Amino acid sequence: MNVKPTNLKKKKGYIKTSTLVLWTFASAFLPRLLESAGAPAPINFLHFATVPLTCGVALLKTRTKDTSQISISREILFGLWLFLTVGFASALWNGAGAINVVLGFLLLAEPFMLLLAIICIPMSPATFDRIKSWMAGFVFFHLFLIFAQYGLGFCHLPGDCDNIQGVFYRSGSGHVVGASVSCTFAVYYFVTSKTKPMWLRALVLVSGFLNIQFADAKQVVLMFLLAFIILTFSNIKNIGKTIMYLTGTVIFVVVFTWAVQNIEALGAFATWARPEMYGPEGEATLLKSSGIRIITTYFHSPVNWWLGLGPGHTIGRLGGWMIRDYSSLLSPLGATNVPFGETVPVSDRVWAYVASSWLAEGSSMFAPFFGWAGIWGDFGFLGLGSYLYLCSIVWRRLCLDEMPKFIMLTVLVCGFIFTQMEEPAYMLYIASVIGMRWQEHQADRKKYEISKI
Repeated sequence: MNVKPTNLKKKKGYIKTSTLVLWTFASAFLPRLLESAGAPAPINFLHFATVPLTCGVALLKTRTKDTSQISISREILFGLWLFLTVGFASALWNGAGAINVVLGFLLLAEPFMLLLAIICIPMSPATFDRIKSWMAGFVFFHLFLIFAQYGLGFCHLPGDCDNIQGVFYRSGSGHVVGASVSCTFAVYYFVTSKTKPMWLRALVLVSGFLNIQFADAKQVVLMFLLAFIILTFSNIKNIGKTIMYLTGTVIFVVVFTWAVQNIEALGAFATWARPEMYGPEGEATLLKSSGIRIITTYFHSPVNWWLGLGPGHTIGRLGGWMIRDYSSLLSPLGATNVPFGETVPVSDRVWAYVASSWLAEGSSMFAPFFGWAGIWGDFGFLGLGSYLYLCSIVWRRLCLDEMPKFIMLTVLVCGFIFTQMEEPAYMLYIASVIGMRWQEHQADRKKYEISKI
């Protein structure tokens, strides 16, 4: 981060790119709030333009000679090309519209594109601090709205807690998305803001996780707990850390179990404690797997296993409700929702199954619409493999300590719960956290290299 611009034009390029990064994040983070205030619904599509634009500008403007940045950027670009190629192949085989390919690709690829934009910039300390401060400001504003909504009584009656959504107000799963962002920020702030007093870092940590209780976003607890357990076993070579993490996990589980059983405010978590729901014929198992089972009834060739049923044709965010909700905008562009030879969309049959289940109203935890199933249903095993390849690049090349690995693991778990992996605001924030943390490590590395001279 001690790289100095050699001329004024270059410096302006860096400032422009960093500003674009902030505007891009805002274009995905604030539209729900703006729409609830009266903005037209298509504002939710703005990020589809800003993310590719910012990525392109960052790639064209950067003059970095850092071999690590260049190598990682090339690998991510190759991964994006591979995923897009599979998307077009799937669309051709299944008769999906071109707009399906574009939107299906962007919904899943945008985080990698923003991450690419962040890491390819040789940031000065001032630029880094500016981006970090603005990103923190966005989430502090979100937390302010969370506490304001709770204080104004948005959660007085049972079921009303879903309205505690912060900047995601009046969106279907905004309470879960909002709590996920709050908790991710709380962890990031606590770990990285070492110049701040401990009491402030602890206050932010508690405030972030209070969002779970305010919004009754129970699945976020499971996301973070399972991610921590996976992280624990990924450190199995470090016996000391493994023992410390396992001890902390056991203590948390014991205390939390006691609290759920004895504290009325936490009683909602007990709704999952019904073993009969989880057997082979249990309602939770049948409801969660219904999407996958229905998808396979549409397979008419072994190719479908490898290329799926086409982008936007199954149970991802695009096929699940986006094409339906924005049909007036997408239909004239050639959007399709069924593969060749079919008349009833997969999503319609899955929604019908959801409507018939008594468990569906209880929690989105058991929703058949979830990230990993949606990727496989739309793009098949080849698409799932290319997406996992992109994830592996981030894990191997950019997650240089346990904090970003932990955050990335929460996304892994979340992908088995709902379609949050295609929620732009959430995933772009995850990408920003990982990218900024990588930039911190780059700065530390450069300082160390200079100190040795």
